[in-house]
Amino acid sequence: MDIRNVAIIAHVDHGKTTLVDKLLKFSHVFRDNQIVGECVMDSNAIERERGITILSKNTAVQYKDTKINILDTPGHADFAGEVERIMKMVDGVVLVVDAYEGTMPQTRFVLKKAFEAHLKPIVVINKVDKPSARPAEVLDEVLELFIDLGADEDDLDFPVCYCSAMNGTSSLDMDPSTQKEGMDPLFEMIIKYIPAPSMDVGAPLQFQPAILDYTDFVGRIGVGRIARGTIKSGDVVSCCRLDGSIKQFRIQKLFGYFGLNKFEIKEGYAGDIVAVSGLSDISVGETICPVGQEDPLPKLNISEPTVQMTFGTNTSPFVGLDGKSVTATKIEERLFKEVQRDVSLRVQRVEKSEEWIVSGRGELHLSILIENMRREGFEFQVSRPRVITKEIDGVLCEPFEYVVVDAPSDCIGSVIEMLGNRKGIMETMTNTETQTRVVYIVPSRGLIGFNTDFMTVTKGYGIINHSFLDYRPMEAFRVGERQAGVLVSMAQGQSTAYSIGALEDRGAMFISPGEDIYEGMIVGVANKDLDLAVNVVKAKQQTNTRSSNKDMTVVLKKPIVMSLEGCLEFINEDELVEVTPNHIRLRKKILDTVLRKKYDASRRREEETV
Repeated sequence: MDIRNVAIIAHVDHGKTTLVDKLLKFSHVFRDNQIVGECVMDSNAIERERGITILSKNTAVQYKDTKINILDTPGHADFAGEVERIMKMVDGVVLVVDAYEGTMPQTRFVLKKAFEAHLKPIVVINKVDKPSARPAEVLDEVLELFIDLGADEDDLDFPVCYCSAMNGTSSLDMDPSTQKEGMDPLFEMIIKYIPAPSMDVGAPLQFQPAILDYTDFVGRIGVGRIARGTIKSGDVVSCCRLDGSIKQFRIQKLFGYFGLNKFEIKEGYAGDIVAVSGLSDISVGETICPVGQEDPLPKLNISEPTVQMTFGTNTSPFVGLDGKSVTATKIEERLFKEVQRDVSLRVQRVEKSEEWIVSGRGELHLSILIENMRREGFEFQVSRPRVITKEIDGVLCEPFEYVVVDAPSDCIGSVIEMLGNRKGIMETMTNTETQTRVVYIVPSRGLIGFNTDFMTVTKGYGIINHSFLDYRPMEAFRVGERQAGVLVSMAQGQSTAYSIGALEDRGAMFISPGEDIYEGMIVGVANKDLDLAVNVVKAKQQTNTRSSNKDMTVVLKKPIVMSLEGCLEFINEDELVEVTPNHIRLRKKILDTVLRKKYDASRRREEETV
């Protein structure tokens, strides 16, 4: 059978997963009467809620006489490691670009990786049905990006398909009136321009996993493309490990893909994308070969983490009230289980403590792990994210990001000032009638805690996108710490409307009346730059005397509600986020009010001395 292996790549929210939906639909994978939802490839609950792809997923469709293996990849920069690895599984890419937004940071990143892997690109200008679409200008932007990334002459003559993935229409003409139902033009392009994989079935087996799956029954499952030869279920094979050693094992199960289904198969051939189980600790980049004919493929590059956080057992007075998994043993098992699936994640136990250093590709990468754990019934606490520095040629270096900001023109001045304070260097600035786009190179450290201030300054209309660029010498600046102080509870009990009302002139509250509060819990943000110990559980004194104004109903301001990512950005180094299945609380590391004040005073004296 004729085969094509292709990856769908793009910036976040440019329509990759929706496009895959339509490719599945118009290849008649589903029955005519089958009810199928939108973004069917986003099977994870968090993926559906947030509208993002977190994990690469593969599917296969049949178009005429050709089987097309399709890999849907994440668009967010924090999951770029997934994109890098699947480039070894395909022979070409479909680059999806929004017909209004044009090329964005992740567009540059994924296309660069495709060129490094020498893959043939096809360009899809998506969302051409939008009133604000500008397909001609976006096509010019794509061409400029190709030239900027050093594409050769053959790649500069790239085929272009114009689509509205949401409506399921496509055309070879940028005029929206030429759009017709179906994805035939794109299917034909894939078959015509994407080269067929090597089909050397008679050669000795070479199979290299690029993606990992995991089950409690068989451990890790390696997913990848068969580079050459034939692989059979039940065969005894050799695994060329990353450290150079050889380990023999029996292939327990072999899986193939079609549509949304993964099904067991007896054998797979060169060019096929399959999943292999049998070696419980198989890793990305290892090579499976016949026994006695070990010939490893080049190792795959796995991007190093750039951000880390400290995870620890919950030490608040409310420990165990919500979660079913609260012990260090349970938390450690879960963290190391995640490492089995996610090769971009690192977990290291802190000696003589119930804490772990968890490192990942960004704040979102780690916050997705936190959210999954709390939904599984875990209770724990986490620290503020911090960047990972490294020494290069004797110089201390930190990660830098390529940042694109789109904001209303009337507030771009404040955005430029904020990025300048965080040691950002402006690359370009372009204006339209009402919007301004600025491109910056910013230390990753400068982006921690930036999003909250950015959304406030732009009144919620700003859009920021960034992707990892490289490591550069560390900038001499202190950034990211919240300037405002917080309101910290000095007592345990239930919050009252009477006490909250009396404290509203001190700052904005995070809590409502009737919530359980403990000493050291952060209940609001202060108006001043100093922390204030407050009593939010104090009840109104009951007397026999009545007056017209004392019995009036207390009208309170609505409390501030923050997401998990907002909480992680908000806290300072001396604070933690307590995570339980039902609550996300902010707290001080030192809960006791007297001890905390002594610590704060000694720290201020040290800073003044320095």
